Amino acid sequence: MLSVKNELLEALAASLENLLPGAGAKAAFESPKVAAHGDLATTAAMQLAKPLKLNPRQLAETLRAELLSQGAFARWVQAIEIAGPGFINIRLKPESKQQVVREVLDQGAEFGNQVSNGRRILVEFVSANPTGPLHVGHGRQAALGDAICNLFSTQGWQVHREFYYNDAGVQIQTLATSTQLRAKGFKPGDDCWPVDPENPLSKAFYNGDYIQDIADDFLARKTVAADDRSFAASGDVEDLESIRNFAVAYLRHEQDKDLQAFNLKFDEYYLESSLYTSGRVEQTVNKLVANGKTYEKDGALWLRSMDYGDDKDRVMRKQDGSYTYFVPDVAYHIAKWERGFTKVVNIQGTDHHGTIARVRAGLQAADVGIPLGYPDYVLHTMVRVVKAGEEVKISKRAGSYVTLRDLIEWTSKDAVRFFLLSRKPDTEYTFDVDLAVAKNNDNPVYYVQYAHARICSVLAAWGGDAGSLSGVELTALQSPQALALMLLLAKYPEMLTAAAQDFAPHDVTFYLRELAACYHSYYDAERILVDDEAVKLARLALVAATAQVLHNGLAVLGVSAPQKM
Repeated sequence: MLSVKNELLEALAASLENLLPGAGAKAAFESPKVAAHGDLATTAAMQLAKPLKLNPRQLAETLRAELLSQGAFARWVQAIEIAGPGFINIRLKPESKQQVVREVLDQGAEFGNQVSNGRRILVEFVSANPTGPLHVGHGRQAALGDAICNLFSTQGWQVHREFYYNDAGVQIQTLATSTQLRAKGFKPGDDCWPVDPENPLSKAFYNGDYIQDIADDFLARKTVAADDRSFAASGDVEDLESIRNFAVAYLRHEQDKDLQAFNLKFDEYYLESSLYTSGRVEQTVNKLVANGKTYEKDGALWLRSMDYGDDKDRVMRKQDGSYTYFVPDVAYHIAKWERGFTKVVNIQGTDHHGTIARVRAGLQAADVGIPLGYPDYVLHTMVRVVKAGEEVKISKRAGSYVTLRDLIEWTSKDAVRFFLLSRKPDTEYTFDVDLAVAKNNDNPVYYVQYAHARICSVLAAWGGDAGSLSGVELTALQSPQALALMLLLAKYPEMLTAAAQDFAPHDVTFYLRELAACYHSYYDAERILVDDEAVKLARLALVAATAQVLHNGLAVLGVSAPQKM
């Protein structure tokens, strides 16, 4: 049906061009808000009424006649109706909707995908410093980032997944010292265990049981290897540098295990420390100074970020000579631009909202050709976890939060991904562990996967060659349920395009749930394995196409499409 819709769109553009030169470029279809009103709609008559100085309803009548004279409309359209002040509703012939079945079966896993556009996009996500296990918030970020990468891949982009972290900051030093104390036999609560002097009730060091695990392996002189580093422990409790390097490698290895359990792999790990050792931070600061975008005040160096829409100017270099945290971010994004990534997306928690204006201000002040609005940001809220009706806040492994691996072990990788993607990123979300393991229609991932498995069961019972279905006659697909299912299949490509543009993988989950419901309705309305061979093959082709689109959509989310459940 995609080819049908493209033919109709070309015909609409030609008709609009005949009415007003230049109007054809704005040709577009919408989906009627009420399904009973038709399959496609256009508001072109109302948009052209003013420039043509005509009554929109009368113009709609003129446009209707023009459209009916077009070959594509005569071939594929059953009726064109005018409603209200000039809405044009279009009803398609059954054979036009049937075309989507052939398109899906011919294109298979590629259905919905666009050709390569030759552009590169970098998506930075998770980016957790190696100071502890990945928590549920990192899990939401991992699901979002990977799904957004997959969405852009369907739209023809060359996608680069990047994980950015600091291996040499204050947090890392605290990690090293915490591990050293554990290696010496101390534990949280001992008199020697440090606390925050500004908040004596809060422990300043890392207290989770995983710190003892690191200390034990360090004393055993083990070697740990992560995707981007490896290190052999010296076993010397006084060798703080060795402890630091070992702890970082150990926790990066643990993070890798979390990510592997999530079936996620990054193309590159980028170290914040490299921005300093390579001189990029100093070069960026010097550029901003040379461009006249900074000033000295109270012994600090300030960026004139208000010139670029920030609510106040920002300190870049503090009185003690150290840089504030947004300065390396600016240097990092200049590096991304210089590496050829014309589009960059950062997936971060909502607590990073304040950094957006100052990073973008720094990039504009650097004047290196970076466009306004670079980079894009997707901000997400944290996740509450509920189990047996009670909120879960503590993990033995982490000491103070539920880890991503906890959630996967309690449920499954598929459930975690689908659930964490089922709401807009900036929407508060409660992960219900009991619902995630339930085998009923209330569990959304089970509901969608069951639809796919149900179709596979039908195809298996038939026992024929599924590859032969793309050439069968589809005339028998005339029922309201079959027509509704085909119309929904046809919406998959445009849904993907809109979801990528809006960084909205939750749209994919909504679509898949709607498609599963539509299939279940069809299955309940029409028996598939009937005696009439032509009818049976047509219905098998339709459900095989439905299974393929379910499979494709689940793959975008990083969720499996089981054949049996």
